[in-house]
Amino acid sequence: MLPLDDARWKGLTGGYRAAYDASVALRGLERGEDTWGELWNELHHQGDLGEASYAAVPHLVRIAGTSPTRDGHFYGLVSTIEIERHRLGNPRLPDWLADAYRLAWHDLLQLAVGDVTRIEDPLTIRTILGTIALARGDLKLGAVLSQSDASEIDEFLEQRCGWSTYYR
Repeated sequence: MLPLDDARWKGLTGGYRAAYDASVALRGLERGEDTWGELWNELHHQGDLGEASYAAVPHLVRIAGTSPTRDGHFYGLVSTIEIERHRLGNPRLPDWLADAYRLAWHDLLQLAVGDVTRIEDPLTIRTILGTIALARGDLKLGAVLSQSDASEIDEFLEQRCGWSTYYR
């Protein structure tokens, strides 16, 4: 894991493909500040990611692991980064970060499995289930669960399964 005081943060790029020092917002998050808006905006932009996006994931998991509760911001952002990591044109996961990133996803799976039994919000539950699918290596199912809204799911069920005709 890249320490938050490491000078390399200043040279990493974010979703805009420009330098973005995510360590500042991550430290703020660690102190309990609401930096989710900045992290979402800077680490991911219209499917684009940078090395800072990948380097942030182990810290996001570490910070979330110390919190008694996690929400859709956390699961949504880490899932989006993992999904978009596979998009053509995004940088590959750097070798120097690969072990920490994979370990973070292992730890994330444990958090998600515990949280799915406690969370009540349907959108967050769907995002957590998507995170679980991603952590288990099912990129397509993880993307569908994490990035589909209720209307898209309703449309699919109606078109593919005749939901309103055959189900109560």
